[in-house]
Amino acid sequence: MAGKSKTAEEEKEVCPCCSGKTKKRDEKEYKDLMNRLKRIEGQVRGVEGMLENDAYCIDILTQVSAINSALNSFNKALLANHMHTCVVENIREGKDDVIDELVTALQKMMK
Repeated sequence: MAGKSKTAEEEKEVCPCCSGKTKKRDEKEYKDLMNRLKRIEGQVRGVEGMLENDAYCIDILTQVSAINSALNSFNKALLANHMHTCVVENIREGKDDVIDELVTALQKMMK
């Protein structure tokens, strides 16, 4: 591939944090998850500003706690969507390995 740039598909394949699988989300699910992430991003930027402005430690900790809560809510929504779609579809297709994948993911989330 000398001289050629990688396509988006090829980039996805080499991503070290991704399984290589994809999922096409419906518009409502996509918008809900994206809105949650944008709010979390705004909260993180707010904490950055607080730190830059020498905010009191407890005030920053309170905001970080709110960010953690928002991330947990994001995870719950994503997990519920995953179970209602990906897991159900895979089981119906006889791909029971999706259960092991889900158990592994839950174990990582509960650390």
